[in-house]
Amino acid sequence: MDIEAVRSGLAANAKAITGLICLPYTPDSVTPPMFFVAEYEIDFDRAFGRGLDELTATCRVLVSHATDKQAQAKLDQYLTGGGPRSLKAALQSDRTLGGACDDSRVTRVFGYGLYEHGTSQFFGAQLSVHVIGSGA
Repeated sequence: MDIEAVRSGLAANAKAITGLICLPYTPDSVTPPMFFVAEYEIDFDRAFGRGLDELTATCRVLVSHATDKQAQAKLDQYLTGGGPRSLKAALQSDRTLGGACDDSRVTRVFGYGLYEHGTSQFFGAQLSVHVIGSGA
């Protein structure tokens, strides 16, 4: 599984949400609202002969901290299970991530709260995305 292609596929799928800046990597600075692939873990050799690897990508969405109520309302829209601003729906719109994997799905949202990035604070949350693909 090509990790760079997986990261790029996740960012490309998230770009379906109008107005959301989407990156396949953790940026030096944030311009909210922003989605990016922050970290990942890989479990190798989940099937015989390098047949399957599993990757869990931790993606982050950050919104402005300028006004508490409005920021959290906007963040909540990104975290719903469906609808035009749903990251779950956008990320699963092409579950092969442009052919980078066999399947992917958003499994959970966690870490809802304040995030510091650089010298600024943002409201944000993390999404866990389970990805499976060939180990070759």
